[in-house]
Amino acid sequence: MGEKVVADRFDLSDRRRYRQKLHKCLQGLWQLLEEKRFDRPRNLMGLEIELNLSDAQGQPLMVNAEVLQHIASSDFQTELGQFNLEVNIVPHALSGRVLDQLAEELRTGLAYADRQAREVDARIVMIGTLPTLTARDLTLANLTEGDRYRLLNDQIMAARGEEISLDIDGVEHLVSTSESIAPESACTSVQLHLQVTPGRFADVWNAAQAVSGAQIAMGANSPFLFGHELWRESRIPLFLQATDTRPPELSAQGVRPRTWFGERWISSAYDLFEENLRYFPALLPICDQEDPQRVLAAGGVPALPELTLHNGTIYRWNRPVYGVMEGAAHLRVENRVLPAGPTVTDVLANAAFYYGLVRALADDPRPVWNRMPFEYAERNFDAACRYGIEAELWWPRSGRGTGLVRQPATRLVRNELLPLAAAGLDAWGVEPADRDRYLSVIEERCRLRVNGASWQAAAYHRAVDSGLDREKALAAVARAYCDRAADGAAVHTWGEGP
Repeated sequence: MGEKVVADRFDLSDRRRYRQKLHKCLQGLWQLLEEKRFDRPRNLMGLEIELNLSDAQGQPLMVNAEVLQHIASSDFQTELGQFNLEVNIVPHALSGRVLDQLAEELRTGLAYADRQAREVDARIVMIGTLPTLTARDLTLANLTEGDRYRLLNDQIMAARGEEISLDIDGVEHLVSTSESIAPESACTSVQLHLQVTPGRFADVWNAAQAVSGAQIAMGANSPFLFGHELWRESRIPLFLQATDTRPPELSAQGVRPRTWFGERWISSAYDLFEENLRYFPALLPICDQEDPQRVLAAGGVPALPELTLHNGTIYRWNRPVYGVMEGAAHLRVENRVLPAGPTVTDVLANAAFYYGLVRALADDPRPVWNRMPFEYAERNFDAACRYGIEAELWWPRSGRGTGLVRQPATRLVRNELLPLAAAGLDAWGVEPADRDRYLSVIEERCRLRVNGASWQAAAYHRAVDSGLDREKALAAVARAYCDRAADGAAVHTWGEGP
């Protein structure tokens, strides 16, 4: 579909009507917040993981439809590229042996899915960006079949009015263009959900923003794109640029991108939904028949479909989510910072670190967002994306001192953040054995200065030093990564690569 089809499908009257409905939805959300008509707190957490499909040589394989037919489970769904899948884990109460339970469920589900994928000579890979991907793989023809993917592509491309430009300057410099949003499919992530009450939402979201840099520093796993070594978490700038609807002139004027870290600490979930309406035009102005005020007047809970649709096209790294479950409204913080992989153990270690740290910071009577300007949270995020486990991060001075201190991420995490994460997991009621098992993975990454990105980069340079050319070295890294990940041991134990 091209720009003419988009123009035919959504004319100006659609957009006006949609914006009117968005205002009604926002008013409905405000009323729900004021009347405290939300689900009781149940400490529920959820997990989604985006996956890659490769062949035995570590090359991307465009067979998600065939693999899903073999898997035949609603837990697995398509994603943007034909080499992508997504697995969704049902919500769990964040207490007891939840981390070990999740590990068992994930290992069982992914092992089954991998066996089914091998029926079509594919294997499932948990990684931030598959190192063997090329620009030839990320084209419109390789988007997953389905109207929603093509429509999203058409809307973003029509808003831009020109090709997508990728320009990422890291260890090496990549400049590339694309006629579609297909490069976005190279970004495979883990999404961590946490249900919160309206009164608790701002503290949890602020805490999630504050720790995003530390999350990336510990969990980076995307050092390569199109044969170039870029940032340690290249997925972040790639996603930002691949979803950018701004023409260059609007970007130069400071118009906000749809993939956005944010610009301030908040005091309510309403702040974020109101910003969405104020700053971002509709990509998919599809109106529903629901009248939120009528539903509320009748004592019901509105679904607010326009608000949730619009929110889904704005890619905050910590996104607010409104939903209705069993007739009750609820709010979630969706943490979208982390890349997928390398193993289930690594994913659960990242989750333990996040959920524990967010709980401890949200409970702190001297919250970090009262002691650190928001711009330093964004600086930390950028530094961690660029340098991974070697990043230096800003953090409030410990004790009763004031001001900020810049220090290596490994020191900050080991000395200050891991004890906080442990205390936070205790507050959730997570079993000490689970707490220690998974937080020790983060501690060992700090001690050895190894995560997925640093392992891939070191393995690549060893392969090049041994005489392989760039393409063969990246393929060797992909194969070695897949083989070690299949064994299930955390990445810091992998030793040297090829």
